[in-house]
Parts: sequence; C-alpha cells; structure tokens
Amino acid sequence: MSNILRAFWGGLVALTILWLVATPGVSSATSFRELRGFMVQYSGVLAIGCMSFAMFLALRPRWPEHWFGGMDKMYRLHKWLGIAGLVLAILHWVWSNGPKWAVGLGLSTQGRRQGRAELQDPIQSYLAGFRGAAEAIGEWAFYASVLLIGIALVKLIPYRLFHRLHRLLPIAYLALVFHAVILLDVNYWLTPLGAVLAVMLAAGSYAAVVSLLGGIGTARCTTGTIMDLQSFPGVKALRTTIRMVPGWPGHKAGQFAFVTSDTKEGAHPYSIASSWDPGSPTITFVTKALGDHTSQLENKLTPGQNVRIEGPYGCFTFDDDQPVQIWIGGGIGITPFIARMEHLAKDHPQTKRSVHLFHSTKDVDTAALARLQQDAGAAGIHLHVLIDAKDGLLTGDRIRQEVPEWREASFWFCGPAKFGAALKADFAAQGIPVRSRFHQELFEMR
Repeated sequence: MSNILRAFWGGLVALTILWLVATPGVSSATSFRELRGFMVQYSGVLAIGCMSFAMFLALRPRWPEHWFGGMDKMYRLHKWLGIAGLVLAILHWVWSNGPKWAVGLGLSTQGRRQGRAELQDPIQSYLAGFRGAAEAIGEWAFYASVLLIGIALVKLIPYRLFHRLHRLLPIAYLALVFHAVILLDVNYWLTPLGAVLAVMLAAGSYAAVVSLLGGIGTARCTTGTIMDLQSFPGVKALRTTIRMVPGWPGHKAGQFAFVTSDTKEGAHPYSIASSWDPGSPTITFVTKALGDHTSQLENKLTPGQNVRIEGPYGCFTFDDDQPVQIWIGGGIGITPFIARMEHLAKDHPQTKRSVHLFHSTKDVDTAALARLQQDAGAAGIHLHVLIDAKDGLLTGDRIRQEVPEWREASFWFCGPAKFGAALKADFAAQGIPVRSRFHQELFEMR
C-alpha cells in the first residue's frame, strides 16, 4: 500500500512544486481577480495531471507492477486518481465560474473587463483563436467526466453498464487535453512543468486512443476452451477448467487474469485456482455468485465454449524468506491458496516452511470442504476451517492461539477488505512489521 500512497501524494506534490516554480507571481497577487487566475491554472494542472496518470494506468502496464505490489494495487491507485481528478476538476470549474455566479446572485458587482493585450507571438495568437472552442468543449467534457466517474463509483450499477459507459471516458479525456493545451498559460510550456505536462498528456492521449481502439491488454491475451464445469451450490461457487491454446506464458500460484466469456459484458478479473503445468496446459477459476454476471455463469458457460484470457497479473505469489506462513482466505478469497497448494503438492513439497491456512466462511458445501482438505493434505498444509455460524469469526487472537510461532510468520490475506484491514491492524498492534510481512490482495477493480 505504501508505494501507491507515495505515487499518489508524490505526484500531487511534484506538480505543485513545478507549478510554483513556473508561477513566481502567485505570492504577490494583489487582488481576488489575480488570485483567481492563478487558481484556475493550478487546479487545472492538477486535474489533468491526475486524469493523465489514471488513463496511463488503464493500459495495465506490466513494468511498474512489481514496484506497486501488483496490478490490484495499481487499480486502487487508478481509482484514487479518478476521484482526485474529479474533485480537482470541480474546483477548477468553481474557480472559473464562481465570480459569474456571484454577480448573478447579487453577491458581487461586475468588475470592469480589461481588454486583452494584442498578442505579438504568432504561437500565442494562433492558440488564442481556439480559446472559445476550448472553453466550450472543456465544459461539456467536464460534465461528461463527472457523470462517467460518478457512475464508476456507484457499485449498485451493473458491471455491464459500467463497462460500456466507462469506455466513453477516453473521449472526454481527449477533449480535456485539447482544453488544457489551448488554455494553459503558454509561458508554462517553456518550464519544467511544461515538459512534464507534455509527457503526461502524450502518455494519457496514447492510452485513450488504445482504449478506444479496444487494444488494452491484447498483447497478453490468449484463448482457451472450457473443458469442465463443476458447481458447489452450498457456497454458490463454480469451478471452471479451461484448456489453453499455445501462447499462454504460464503463471505463478496466486496471480489472476481477466476473463472474457461474453464480449458485451467485458473482461472480469478472477484469481487463478490452479498451478501451471506446460505438459497439461489448463487453467482453473473458481467464481462465486456475487453479482448479475457471476450469478448467471453456471447457466451461460458450456463445455467447448471459447473464452479469452488476459494475463497473468499480480504479485500475491507467496515469495518471502519467513520460516512460517499464515494464509487467510475469507470466503471466495480461498482461491489463490488453492492454486498454491496444488503447486506445492505437484512440484515443491513443503520441507522447511510451516504453513497454516485459515479459511473463514459463512457458507458450507461438503464437497468443496472435502476437496480443500484433500488439497491441504497433499501439500502438507495445516488447515483450519471456521464456519461463522458454528465457530464464530476469525480474529487475531484465534490465529495466535493456533499458531504458536506466529511472531516468525508472514501473513497472506485474500478476502473482504475490511476483514483484512482489521487483522492487519491487530497484528501491527502486536509488533509485527505489517508493511513488509502482511500481504493483502486488494481485489476491487472499481
């Protein structure tokens, strides 16, 4: 989590410093009108900067994934940047229109408009000719962005509708780039701020075009054919086994992929529930009926059906040097641990490391639990199953009672975000360096 916080706040601070260097006159502003002019520029710089960074992350680039701690963390940053861009764009809009509203409400008087000085520079003169169009286009693009980002944040809106509407955001972004290029103080372009903004706008525009052309992730896409479907009605889960065609690069246990079974629905991210064996190129996913799409998968998927799989992504790969690992899977969060147990049982049996798997669930399926116990036995894992109604909720105290060597352990959590945050805080209070030893999958992509 720390690196995405550094990227988020570091980016805002860096743009602020660059803007202050490029705008030395802000400290000597003598009137509200002059201060307003500065604030319009400042809020606009931050807003388009956040949107550009968010647009770039939408490409799902692999090279910064390890530094951020996984694609799931990058999507969390993408969400934060979208919210920040929305808030800053609203502030930019308010600074731009506030004086006009004040006059309309009788709270202020119309100041004497000063004529614009005749522009001698040919570039400034050329850009000024587009000023009216840039203002109008920017205003409508702002309204569209507010609506589209707002829809993305409302999880009650079905994923299919969100997916379709979210693909319109690149159009609004490109309109805002035009707005920014024309209306940004032309003197900024000759400063370090201008150079940074030029790179960010170029990267964001490239990402927007790739998105509009449907090119995100296509280089990492492979097709597969559904071989088998197994339902576990007690936990409302579906196990899908897919045979991959040549081209899948392989994956580590704990990673995830984006799966498309219905082009109208779009790609959904699912943890991979199997290890990789090139000699038997199959991938398994276990999905739980949590929404409109996943609740219909059992009826929509059929053996022999082709699906598209993009990936693999993620850094939840159990790589550390601790002598003890404590795995915690809440509900469907058990999936990455199933893949890891299969990997250990087939290729790397446990010899030196002690591993305890805690599975906390409110739903019960006898067949699913029997399979989980079988997997744990084959991998040499200590399995602890807690049924909420019978055993109560899993707590840090309970884990410490079951695992005496917990102080030497690393923790790997996949499940509800609030549950993970509570356990992390609990072990932090016990002196565990959770920043380096508590690994949590942030599996919320919107």
